[in-house]
Amino acid sequence: MAMDILEAPFMQELIRTCGSMYRLGWNERNGGNISMIIDEGEFAFLGNLPILRNFSISFDAKDVAGRFLAVTRGGSYFRNVEIDPAHNLGILRISDDGKSAGLLWGFTGEGQPTSELSAHIRSHTARLRQDPHHQVVTHCHATNTVAMTYIHELSDKAFSHTLWQMESECIVVFPEGVGVLPWMIQGSDEIGKATAAKMESYRVCIWAQHGVFAAGGSLDEAFGLLETVEKAATIYIKIGRGGIMNTIRDHELKSLAEAFKVNYRKDFLSL
Repeated sequence: MAMDILEAPFMQELIRTCGSMYRLGWNERNGGNISMIIDEGEFAFLGNLPILRNFSISFDAKDVAGRFLAVTRGGSYFRNVEIDPAHNLGILRISDDGKSAGLLWGFTGEGQPTSELSAHIRSHTARLRQDPHHQVVTHCHATNTVAMTYIHELSDKAFSHTLWQMESECIVVFPEGVGVLPWMIQGSDEIGKATAAKMESYRVCIWAQHGVFAAGGSLDEAFGLLETVEKAATIYIKIGRGGIMNTIRDHELKSLAEAFKVNYRKDFLSL
């Protein structure tokens, strides 16, 4: 049965994504984490697997009660996921009362879920309210996006506007903009609640001086959001502080959004 899980398409894609994020330099050491809602229909036997261990949840997670989640291990190195997925990944089932998560597979050697489990579960809850097809929450330390938080105003509007101006596809890929949080202690319930609050309006939440959370209906969508934000931040870091002579102007951003028929944040532009 364990072999069946490892051969499942969702698990193979999760393993590949962890490797890609490590090789991009976004998930050094044990930095970053991923969680993915698994449709029980993909593996009907998941509901019949015995619970190996239980992990308490520090808040009421009844909105995702009964959901199955594939989650990265706390303290695991993304570079090792491809080598030993059963050690570095786990499959959890949220209890019917939303007070605990039962381990069905993985986390060999007494492993625990990511320390950011609060931010993940809360973000899943927030995104499911906005998008019933939501599935994935990712967190990484995308280098240039983090660097940008040291030298740029940390408001949703200003940060989103600058990212939109850096590359023509940005307003099309994330027309709602991005949410930005000030520096907070990672792994706390406070940052989990703050991230989920941003996820009510955005699929991307940037943690100043730390990293990025991105959500999507698939691993491809969430990973693509991260790539696009990081590309825009990279361009800004390369040219922003040297003085920008040319940029995509607000009326051109409006034309872009209208050409691709996306519902963008009009209040983020000065028109």
